[in-house]
Amino acid sequence: MNIPLFRLENSWEPVDGDACGRFVFNLVNLSRAPLSGFKLAYTSLTRIKDSEVPRCDNAVFLRRNANFHQFAPTKGLVLQPGESWQFTVAPLWRPARHRTDGAKSAYLTLSDGTHLPVSVDDTLLAGRPPEPAPVLMPKGEVTQPFSLLPWPAFCELSPASVVPVALYPAEGTAVAHKQAMLRLGSLYRRLFQVGHQPFALTHVHEGKAIHFEEDTGLAPEAYRLSFDDEITLAFSDNAGCQYGLTALAHLLHGARTEPETFRFPGSGIIEDAPRYGWRGCHLDVSRQFYPVADVTRLIDILAWMRLNIFHWHLTDDEAWRLEIKAYPQLTTLGVLRGPDEPMPPQLGNGAEPVGGVYSQADVKAIVAHAASLNVEVVPEIDIPGHSTATLVALPELVDGQEARDSYRSVQGYPNNALNPAIELTYDFLGKVFDEMVELFPSKLIHIGGDEVAANTWMASPLAKKLMEKEGIQGTFGLQSHFMKRIQGMLSERGRQLAGWDEVSHGGGVDPNGTLLMAWQKPEVGVELARQGYDVVMTPGQAYYLDMVQDEAFQEPGASWAGTVPPKHTYTYEAVGEFPAELSSRMRGVQACIWSEHFLNRDYFNHLVFPRLGAIAEAAWTPKDSKNWLRFAAISPLMPKL
Repeated sequence: MNIPLFRLENSWEPVDGDACGRFVFNLVNLSRAPLSGFKLAYTSLTRIKDSEVPRCDNAVFLRRNANFHQFAPTKGLVLQPGESWQFTVAPLWRPARHRTDGAKSAYLTLSDGTHLPVSVDDTLLAGRPPEPAPVLMPKGEVTQPFSLLPWPAFCELSPASVVPVALYPAEGTAVAHKQAMLRLGSLYRRLFQVGHQPFALTHVHEGKAIHFEEDTGLAPEAYRLSFDDEITLAFSDNAGCQYGLTALAHLLHGARTEPETFRFPGSGIIEDAPRYGWRGCHLDVSRQFYPVADVTRLIDILAWMRLNIFHWHLTDDEAWRLEIKAYPQLTTLGVLRGPDEPMPPQLGNGAEPVGGVYSQADVKAIVAHAASLNVEVVPEIDIPGHSTATLVALPELVDGQEARDSYRSVQGYPNNALNPAIELTYDFLGKVFDEMVELFPSKLIHIGGDEVAANTWMASPLAKKLMEKEGIQGTFGLQSHFMKRIQGMLSERGRQLAGWDEVSHGGGVDPNGTLLMAWQKPEVGVELARQGYDVVMTPGQAYYLDMVQDEAFQEPGASWAGTVPPKHTYTYEAVGEFPAELSSRMRGVQACIWSEHFLNRDYFNHLVFPRLGAIAEAAWTPKDSKNWLRFAAISPLMPKL
């Protein structure tokens, strides 16, 4: 194990007259040689204001690119072995509110161009006493001794005196239904590798038989379970059959794992159907790359919680992850981040270059895996904004007459949007869509459309010419022009447009068949519905799983949308703002997993769970059947990544 010979300690402290405060850094030399003539780089979501004159005591500010910052020591500094170099950084765009708001990675660059790793850890808070770890979940209580998450629409059950050894198909069961049992048993084994298999395909002593009954009177995805000496599972489609088997596996898993709390039903009935048709979970794989095994495991978890949409955020400023054979440079130049790579390190990257792509073979395997579990994969390429990686890979898509720093995006990237006035942009996207429709069966392709800065393209001569020709007003008029063309291109390929709520800006697009996701605040969803759009509710204030769960400084995560404790996520009613005449436009709800703060598996699990289960229950369970303390008791039994 190689331990870095340099350590960067970082803390945030308040400053009188400056609400954003400042960072205090200490670089410690743990090597055996003095250090001089070097540069220090770190990545941090709390960025320095390079639009003002930086105030860096005992350091020289060199450059910033989004979350990448680079400094040099003052002239003549020699850092001896065992000594530390302290410097401060201000002004900042915002104060650091939580321990993940400071430096996420760091490295040194020596005078000969060599890059050396520097260890770094979470930010400390100056001037405040230590805080105890917050309690995020109560112990939980159950009034009915059954483990089901999400809780069904209706259940009336009595517990059995013993737990069945296993559940097996009744005599005469069709092969297709046995295959469904095998699929669900395989899902269980992947999620709980030391768990006792819930299903057998042949008679089991002290087991319980399942009769399968196809009932066309049941709605799609609905199921009915009747418990007596044997179990009858009724359903009208494959999804309903899967969800019924999933419910049985939940019940058996809970009864085996915590027998003092949970039991298996001996008699009674469950009548169940989802509250919403869209029960989604989004994953950003651009900021951090997730190997195929992690993606498929997350899809397994979605299936276990009866979520049915996997929204795959494949591109952003930081990387383009989807192999496109027509443009191989997208996944070479457009994916590598490092000191000497086309893109500088960001969000946890250090001295070593990082990449990570999904080949088309990977994509086909993931889509097939999801389909076998009744999970639809909706792909997203984020356009026209959030396109830094694309423009690094394809510089011909840039208006060369436009100054590189004519505007900065919300995340601090300069000129990060595809230009609607460059015809090659549409040729490029047409070829991308041609390959995407072969990879993704979903009728929807999500095209982003979010966070285009208000002055984007205003310094582009080509954009100005297009605006004069078409009578277009401002950035969002240009964005609407762009989106309408994209909508037409998707329609030609038999696909419909999905996007974030900003797609409606500047005149928007044709609402017919368009699905928009309301993320900025809940009221946006109602306004989109009034404009005729179908809406998925995914407000940051409740359903963004990168948000912190407590105000304590030591809690990890983002805070721009506020503090989102698990109870708030669970009790939030996305449809609450919708008047009755617009409720049909509300298609469902979705969790969003943005990955800026997910530098390791433990951070992921700490932030995503149990809130993903809370959203699963909000998506499935009727409001009047929800119970916070019951959820708190059952959620610890849920699998994690």
